[in-house]
Amino acid sequence: MIGSAYSFLFYGLSLTAIFAVIIFYYYSKKRKDEVEKAKYRMLEDDDD
Repeated sequence: MIGSAYSFLFYGLSLTAIFAVIIFYYYSKKRKDEVEKAKYRMLEDDDD
């Protein structure tokens, strides 16, 4: 019974940690700069 409770606790903490890593990656400044650079590159006028 105790092992079952620990496994649920470990599973919940694992999911929380994975979710936190995804959120930190998604909102990181490096990633934001990369996305913004691509957006502005598409909006630039071509001088052809």
